[in-house]
Amino acid sequence: CDDLEPYLGLHYPATDIPQASRFLFKQNRVRMIVDCNATPVRVIQDESLMQPLCLVGSTLRAPHGCHSQYMANMGSIASLALAVVINSSGDDDGINRNAMKLWGLVVCHHTSARSIPFPLRYACEFLMQAFGLQLNMELQLAAQLSEKHILRTQTLLCDMLLRESPTGIVTQSPSIMDLVKCDGAALYYQGKYWPVGVTPTEAQIKDIVEWLSACHGDSTGLSTDSLADAGYPGAAALGDAVCGMAVAYITPRDFLFWFRSHTAKEVKWG
Repeated sequence: CDDLEPYLGLHYPATDIPQASRFLFKQNRVRMIVDCNATPVRVIQDESLMQPLCLVGSTLRAPHGCHSQYMANMGSIASLALAVVINSSGDDDGINRNAMKLWGLVVCHHTSARSIPFPLRYACEFLMQAFGLQLNMELQLAAQLSEKHILRTQTLLCDMLLRESPTGIVTQSPSIMDLVKCDGAALYYQGKYWPVGVTPTEAQIKDIVEWLSACHGDSTGLSTDSLADAGYPGAAALGDAVCGMAVAYITPRDFLFWFRSHTAKEVKWG
């Protein structure tokens, strides 16, 4: 509707769609609210019924009070929400609803009460099913290409280790930076340091090694989005250049490192 503010580029927290609503969208993939200001009508069920009446699949189910307020805050009176559902288990049949995942929503808003006839709602649901199938294939293809790239790089790096000194995995191409999306990587081997990309200084890496030995000596690896959150005392001295770190132990004193810089960006919240 042209009367509503554009929401393009806005971000919404995942908690805007509670877990219960996510479950409902997997059961009933089209949700129409004709008028969020309409007074709900109480359902009177026969006393002989042993269980409460379930309205999960009902088009007449009234919106929750907080959702009605949410719509009112946006200036929306009517809405049509279409679930984009993908297969999260890797099965090809797409029948098992427990294996399905809510990927996103297509939501249409209107500034006055509006009812969408069933044939049009059915056509929209079919369109979303077709889109979900195409999206699922694209995601699977991307995952397969990524896996092939990692395996190919892994094979080349292992070949380097067999043919040359261990330093080849950081000094030549491909390097260990090609295995993981990162801003820098390093090899600390037999007390010597070989960095590539954005990395700590040699003095800083030795301090990190001492911290790992003291606090994570029993581990075979460590991964953190923030060295400060992980409890590393020297995190502040690293600045924004080095924030996240993944480390693999070769021996108790030899390590492979991957580093990511701090990412600060402005996000417009709806």
